[in-house]
Amino acid sequence: MKQRIYIDNSVIGGYFDEEFKESTKQLFDRIQAKDFDIYFSEVNETELSLAPKHIRDIKKLIPNDCLKYLDLNDDSKKLAETYVNEKVLGQASINDAYHIAIASVNRLDCLVSWNFRHIVNFSKIKLFNSINLKLGYPLIDIRSPLEFLIYET
Repeated sequence: MKQRIYIDNSVIGGYFDEEFKESTKQLFDRIQAKDFDIYFSEVNETELSLAPKHIRDIKKLIPNDCLKYLDLNDDSKKLAETYVNEKVLGQASINDAYHIAIASVNRLDCLVSWNFRHIVNFSKIKLFNSINLKLGYPLIDIRSPLEFLIYET
């Protein structure tokens, strides 16, 4: 069974970022090889609509049969609002909270991001997971694209 991963838009933008592009391109090689089912949400779509065309076009590299869409439903909104109310994230980072909540509510295997300040952050992950468990959701595994690279043994 393929891993079900949610990618936020920092991964899409990372394709052109000098610091992240090599690892991002390697992740996209695996995505194009259909190693994963990739999950996107209406939050991704809204954010991407504001990005330059060359960044929006990166989404086209994801095979259609591996790309799944998730809604920002009431459960996801409530969970995201809890992250903000509990001061894990500020109101200005509500979209980050939505990404994490959508992945959690839908019980995805992993959320992948380059956002080390708000998402891929050891202390914050512990807090997200504490809230998730308290509210009956599973632990969310949050990783950077670096952790999806394949190394020769």
